[in-house]
Amino acid sequence: MTDTRDIQDTSDREIDRVLAADEARATTRRFGTGRAEALHEEETSTAGRDGDQFDREDRAALRRVSGLSTELQDVTEVEYRQLRLENVVLIGVYDRDTEDAENSLRELAALAETAGATVLDGLLQRRPHPDPSTYLGRGKVQELADIVAALEADTVVADTELAPSQRRALEDRVKVKVIDRTAVILDIFSQHAKSREGRAQVELAQLEYLLPRLRGWGESMSRQAGGQAAGGQGMGSRGPGETKIELDRRRIHDRMAKLRKQIKGFAPAREAKRANRDRFEVPSVAIAGYTNAGKSSLLNRLTQAGVLVQNQLFATLDPTVRRSTTPDGREFTLADTVGFVRSLPTQLVEAFRSTLEEVGASDVIVHVVDGAHPDPGAQLATVRDVIGEVGARELPEIVAFNKADLLDDDRTLLLRGLEPDAVFVSAHTGEGIDELRQRIADLLPQWDVELDLLVPYERGDVVSLAHEKARVLETEYEEEGTRIRLVATDRIARLIQAALEK
Repeated sequence: MTDTRDIQDTSDREIDRVLAADEARATTRRFGTGRAEALHEEETSTAGRDGDQFDREDRAALRRVSGLSTELQDVTEVEYRQLRLENVVLIGVYDRDTEDAENSLRELAALAETAGATVLDGLLQRRPHPDPSTYLGRGKVQELADIVAALEADTVVADTELAPSQRRALEDRVKVKVIDRTAVILDIFSQHAKSREGRAQVELAQLEYLLPRLRGWGESMSRQAGGQAAGGQGMGSRGPGETKIELDRRRIHDRMAKLRKQIKGFAPAREAKRANRDRFEVPSVAIAGYTNAGKSSLLNRLTQAGVLVQNQLFATLDPTVRRSTTPDGREFTLADTVGFVRSLPTQLVEAFRSTLEEVGASDVIVHVVDGAHPDPGAQLATVRDVIGEVGARELPEIVAFNKADLLDDDRTLLLRGLEPDAVFVSAHTGEGIDELRQRIADLLPQWDVELDLLVPYERGDVVSLAHEKARVLETEYEEEGTRIRLVATDRIARLIQAALEK
C-alpha cells in the first residue's frame, strides 16, 4: 500500500515544478509593451461606424486555452505531428540594418500571436549569409537550444522561408518543432478564410508549400508490391512498386489539380458581376494596403459595410464589394482586398491571383498605409511590388495614411515628406474622409462628354453599344437613320465614334 506521505511529497514537487515554469515565463523578455508592436491598442468598434459586425461573435468563439502543453521532449520521436503553435521562440538572421531586422521580428511576433501562439523570446544573429545547414551559426544554435529548454518552448519560428534540410537540421539540434514565416502565414489564412473560393485558394497554397517538404520515416520509404505479384501471378508480374512517400506526392498532385480546376470554376461568376458593372459603366475603386493598416475599417466608414474589424493581421481575407457615391452624386464600387505583408509567400500570391484581379480591374486604387507603423516606407514598397505583379502599376493611386488620430505634428511632417500628395484619414474618428471622397471623385471617369449622333438604320450595332456603354438621353427616328443624344465618359465616347466610323 502506497504511503500517504510519499503521495503528498510527489504532489508538492509537481506543484513546485509548475510554479517554477510559470515564473520563468513571467520573467521572459517580450517584444513591445505587452503585445507585439505591429499591433496597436484594441479599439472599441461602434455599430454606427463598422456596421453590425456579425462575424465578431464567431471569431471570438475560438479561443486559445493557455497552460496546455504537448509534453513532447523530442519531435523526432514521432512520424508526424500536426502544426500547433503554443509557446514559441523567434529567430532571425540579418546583414546590416539592425532596425529593419527588429521590425521584421516584431511583425513575426504579431503573426505568431494572431495564429494563437505566445511569444516567449527572440534571437537575432548578424552574419553575411544564413548558415546553409542550420540557418543560424553553430554557437547560436546551441544558445537557441538552451533558451528553448529553459523556457519550455514548443516551437521555433524562423523569420524567413527555411529550406527543408535546414528545418530538419534545426529540429535535430533543438529537439522541438521548427517552422518558418511562410508556415505561420498559411496557418493564419487557413483559420480566417470563410468563402469556398478563399478556402480552396488557401488549401492550394498549403499543398504547394507542403509538397517539397514531405518527410518519410520507416514504412513510409518501403515499396509496395508491383503489378499483380501479391495475387500470386508469378514471374514477369513483379515491379519495383512505389513508396509511401511517392504515393503521398501523387495524391497531393491530384488534389492540387482538382483545386486549380475548382478555382477556375469560380471565375465566370466573378467575371459576370464585373461585366454587369462595366455594362452600366459603374467605376470601381480597390482598397489595397498592408495587413492591419485599417482597410476594412475604412470600407466600413465609407459604406457602413459591416465587414469584420479586428486588431489582428489578416483578420479579413475574402474580398468585399460595396456601392458608394461621390460628393456630386456619381455611383462607384469599393472593393476591399486581401492585405499584404513583407515576404508574402509566392504560393499565396499565385493562389490569390484571382482575388487580386479586383485591383487590376479597378479605375482607382486607394493605397491604405498605417501612419502609426514604425516603418511606413517598407509598407509602401511591399504593397507596390505586389500591385506591380498583378499589372496595376499604371492605375491612378491615392495614398491614404490611416490612424491620423494617433499622429503628432512631427510624424505627420515625416509622412508628408514620404508622400507629398497623400491624404491623412482616420477610420476611427472620421477625420479626412470627406477629403478622400473628393480625391476619389476627381480621379474617377467623368460623364462629361455629350454626343449627338445620326446612326444609319443598318448600324444597329452602334445603337446597341450606345445603350450598353453610355447614358442615352434622347432618341429620334429620322429619314436617314436614328438620331441619338447621349452622355458618356471620354473613353466610351471615343469608342462609340470609332465604331460609327467603321
